[in-house]
Amino acid sequence: MASIDLDKVLDKAWADKGLTEILAAPVSALKGVSDRDGELLKEAFGITTVAELAELKYVRWAQALAALETAR
Repeated sequence: MASIDLDKVLDKAWADKGLTEILAAPVSALKGVSDRDGELLKEAFGITTVAELAELKYVRWAQALAALETAR
């Protein structure tokens, strides 16, 4: 299983939280995602949490395309 440095991907306020809490957190818990970015994601896709962003079909499609390119 891959590990991730939470300090590198989460806003400081969320770095010490548990995974369940992080997944339920607003997308602004991710480092570099502002409250305004979160509002725009909600307006465009109905996304309000980190978990919902991870499940967004467009994110999954982009990841699949990138994986295909890497496998070439």
